[in-house]
Amino acid sequence: MATPRVLVVEDDDAVRTMLQEVLQRDGFEVVAASNVRDALGHIVGRPFDVLLSDLHLPLAGDGFTLVSAMRHTHPDALTVVLSGYPAVEEAMSAILAQADEIFTKPIRIGALKELIRTRLANPRVNKKPKTESIASILERETETTIQNWLDIVDQDAELSCIPLNRQDRTGHLPRLLQDLVVRLRLDSQVPAPTSIAARDHGEMRFRQGYTAPMVVEESRILQVSIFRTLQRNLEGVDFSRLLLDVVTIADEVDSQLKQAMFSYAPPKALNFRTVGVAV
Repeated sequence: MATPRVLVVEDDDAVRTMLQEVLQRDGFEVVAASNVRDALGHIVGRPFDVLLSDLHLPLAGDGFTLVSAMRHTHPDALTVVLSGYPAVEEAMSAILAQADEIFTKPIRIGALKELIRTRLANPRVNKKPKTESIASILERETETTIQNWLDIVDQDAELSCIPLNRQDRTGHLPRLLQDLVVRLRLDSQVPAPTSIAARDHGEMRFRQGYTAPMVVEESRILQVSIFRTLQRNLEGVDFSRLLLDVVTIADEVDSQLKQAMFSYAPPKALNFRTVGVAV
């Protein structure tokens, strides 16, 4: 029988080292990570039999992101969430996120090892969830993303000080999001196309009286809203492309902002002295 492989994800160095050493002495092969990004890289890169993840890494619920990733990539793996306190709401969230067990701290090592041994000896067969590309999720959830963006903007005193109706405030977003969806569906080797929508957006915001920092802040909020949409749809995310798609999203939103700023102000008047014309 192959040695069971365990992924331990814990941002507390002392706890992570202790779990790694104890489980290795007990005959497990252990891979350790201290953050979500590294853990996701391990999950998509190799098979695992067990996930032990802290709930907060450091953000609340980060552990559920890893549970969902593990369930999609290795559906038969045992997933255990480690929580500092037995909150009812978090326990329910763990169930909804398909975690097999929630284990409260301080960790009782003997009980944890017994749990792992028992569950590996009597595995449950879990059906791999149906996955959906991030491009398809964002396309389907366009209106939800726009509404979330608008809710955040409405709470921003600086952005909301310019009185605009909903169409004037959000009319550019469907085109920007569609450009993002197109970019996500392109081969990664294909150069990113120019976003005409982003250039139109820059011109529009200049006419509406936005400052350059306000345009930048709107772009930041768009990225936040996009990732919130993905967070709500983790159950169906195709994790085999997650890291690449996240990088693509960040790059496309930044590229759209750059293109918007190019057209934000009208071209400066030609300075004839710079081209040798007498004035």
